[in-house]
Amino acid sequence: MSEETETAALTGPELIKDYVKRLPDAPGVYRMLGEEGEVLYVGKARSLKKRVGQYAQGRFHTQRVAHMVHLTRGMEFVSTKTETEALLLEINLIKQLKPRFNVQLRDDKSFPEILIRRDHRAAQIRKHRGAHTIPGDYFGPFASAWAVNRTVNCLQKAFLLRSCSDNVFETRTRPCMLHQIKRCSAPCVDLISAEDYDALVEQAHDFLRGKSRAVMTRLSEEMTAAAEDLEFERAARLRDRIRALSSVSQEQSINPQTLEEADVFAVHSEGGQACVQVFFFRAGQNWGNRAYFPKVANTIEQAEEGAGILDAFLGQFYDTQAVPRLILVSHEPPNRELLAEAFSMKAGRKVEIALPVRGEKAELVRHAMTNAREALGRKMAESSAQSTLLNGVCEAFGLEAMPERIEVYDNSHIMGTNAVGGMIVAGPEGFQKSQYRKFNIKSTELTPGDDYGMMREVLRRRFARMVKEEEAGEASPRPDLVLVDGGKGQLDAALEVMADLGVDDIAIVGVAKGPDRDAGLERFFIPGKTPFMLEPKSPVLYYLQRLRDEAHRFAIGTHRARRKIEMTKNPLDEIEGVGPGRKRALLHAFGSARGVSRASAADLAKVEGVSDALAQRIYEHFNKA
Repeated sequence: MSEETETAALTGPELIKDYVKRLPDAPGVYRMLGEEGEVLYVGKARSLKKRVGQYAQGRFHTQRVAHMVHLTRGMEFVSTKTETEALLLEINLIKQLKPRFNVQLRDDKSFPEILIRRDHRAAQIRKHRGAHTIPGDYFGPFASAWAVNRTVNCLQKAFLLRSCSDNVFETRTRPCMLHQIKRCSAPCVDLISAEDYDALVEQAHDFLRGKSRAVMTRLSEEMTAAAEDLEFERAARLRDRIRALSSVSQEQSINPQTLEEADVFAVHSEGGQACVQVFFFRAGQNWGNRAYFPKVANTIEQAEEGAGILDAFLGQFYDTQAVPRLILVSHEPPNRELLAEAFSMKAGRKVEIALPVRGEKAELVRHAMTNAREALGRKMAESSAQSTLLNGVCEAFGLEAMPERIEVYDNSHIMGTNAVGGMIVAGPEGFQKSQYRKFNIKSTELTPGDDYGMMREVLRRRFARMVKEEEAGEASPRPDLVLVDGGKGQLDAALEVMADLGVDDIAIVGVAKGPDRDAGLERFFIPGKTPFMLEPKSPVLYYLQRLRDEAHRFAIGTHRARRKIEMTKNPLDEIEGVGPGRKRALLHAFGSARGVSRASAADLAKVEGVSDALAQRIYEHFNKA
């Protein structure tokens, strides 16, 4: 049941008191709305009537709550059957609406994992991120892609599992380089039997499930037996595999002795900011940690207590992440039992949230707390330096205020082919990589190599979308400053687009490289002003160079990725009706795409799954007049 009421004459506590008269004594979620209808705060309650009634009393524990109530001009309510349902709805609404006065998790990307694929006769080991839609065994989370890559490399050395794609696997006629450097057992060309390869897969599975000691003991026994039988080459290979496994165990620091699976959370708040440090423990090993800096309302004189921050943080964190059996925390969340119930429902098994006070678990929490305190100290120092640089940018370009969001654009192509545009975003917290965007140049009317035309297309697509979202009343990120890589021509192209879209309140600056592309001799182009340069050793100039170089790095990286895809495209992918299964059958029958192109329609029709009509279509594709 949803309700929305407007009482124009009342504000603050008086307005809320009027709502309380009509609220049920039942669980639900409430939203406080501001002057423009924006959502100020989302909260959940076991009893809407009692919880909202507390705001009507006019007695507040913090300045934050008092200020929030003072700004309230309306409220919305949704009743739920249980308090757990209210908690889950509150989490979703906070992530969707991003209210000003709620604690918000800024980065909720999924973590990388290791996947052993089981939907192929030769299981594949690889890095994975996202939903578990591929049949196989998933191991994680790992704190970073670097940690996954390092572990996968070590596991390849230890268990010799393939990492190549199915397409590469099916078309191999001889072992690849990975086999030569002893990182793959080459099941693609049957240098290992299916039974022996499956045994390696099971060993890798056991190791990642925490049975590392048993696996290493078994390999050690095999090495000793091989040496006694004078099979020294085999003994040496087993020795190398044991060393690879040892490196994995040694590099995973602070491995607990009594903890198989848990996430550890510690929060430290200071100076109106907070850091939540998360450590991941799986299979008795530390699989890395990550620091989060949740957004806390800027009206707080002193940051919220750690318990309140963790309470809001945990719900948003596990909205997209897998939940372990045990969650260790540095502060007890006010809704600990409710969160545990919600997590148990999601995981389909019991989940415990614990605040340890002694022993190894308490030591792990203290270690996480130390990391949180140090990370927040570094963040605050960086933020101070960043603000100084942004104020310098404001002064250099004559902006009205320090820019909170800077967007930088660059294009990349080779003779007009595989053209892409890149947008990077920076602000008071540094580079905001989750906001980066790439644009595949789509226009067929552009002359190859037309940089001005490409810039017009990129900016038109970016800001036409912004205008459309704003007209629809949706929240859309709006930059305070746009930097385009280039001189007067690029700037004029950008201004033309902005004029067509009616966007005239965003500062635009062109950044032209110096003679011979020398760093330090950049010229800056601003509408209505003479081009100018900054002092060669100016920190602001170095900062702007970093922004430009990051945009160039992102654009050229995107271009290379697109070009690589084009280069590795199989001609069979372009034929309607040829999916992965038929493509595999054709490559098996003829060895390669070139072999398929030379085959007759009659020979093509002999391949399993290829009808006469499809065979004719394939033949005509390769034999166009």
